[in-house]
Amino acid sequence: MQSLTNPGEQAADRPLPPPTGVVLADAFPVIGAALSLLIDAEPDLEVLAVTASSRETIEAVRKLPRRSGVMAVIGLNIGGEEDCYWLIRRIREEFPTWPILAFGSNGDPMAVSRALFFGTDGFVDMSAGAEAFVDAIRRTAHKEVVLEGLPADWLIPIADGIDRQREGASVLTDRERQVLSVAAQGFTARQIGSRLGLRERTVTTHLSRIYKKLGAAGRLHAIDRAARSGLISRRASE
Repeated sequence: MQSLTNPGEQAADRPLPPPTGVVLADAFPVIGAALSLLIDAEPDLEVLAVTASSRETIEAVRKLPRRSGVMAVIGLNIGGEEDCYWLIRRIREEFPTWPILAFGSNGDPMAVSRALFFGTDGFVDMSAGAEAFVDAIRRTAHKEVVLEGLPADWLIPIADGIDRQREGASVLTDRERQVLSVAAQGFTARQIGSRLGLRERTVTTHLSRIYKKLGAAGRLHAIDRAARSGLISRRASE
């Protein structure tokens, strides 16, 4: 016997899928709060946590009531030793299936390529506007690779930057990149050792190896080369 139920009524009876959960991280709490309101206004998106640092973000995601249907939206303005790139890599390692979207303003191709290298699925520049920002989140959640609001002539430098970082990553060890990143903040070998729990002599040995691997004449030259290749944060070297 043929059903008399209208197909439209059947579709209306089906439960809607749960909204995509968003973990939002931005260094400025006011901006994070404003973006949270923007995202929460969308029926298919739900902000699960708003954080202002990498450590706070990691602690928040570990406490989430759900782990599926979640993505991370990370501002590239998060600095410090545990900067936005550290956070991107940490989320990618702990939650490999999560889509990750980076965002920022007044950036540069190297910052974008570095975010992609560390594990984001895309980048949206805030100059693209509110509608484009929300659309980029939605598209990233649906597994699209998103590059929104960028000048057309940035695409080649971004691709080249990713290649240079792959080459550099195979040259320097994780510890050497860590030592150089702290050195870029202007600390002495003794101070670097204190921050990283290393002997001063061990730090100088690491620095000597770094100079040799990068073909650098000294610390400033090595820092400049590493920053240009995306091995360390440009902000750390300034």
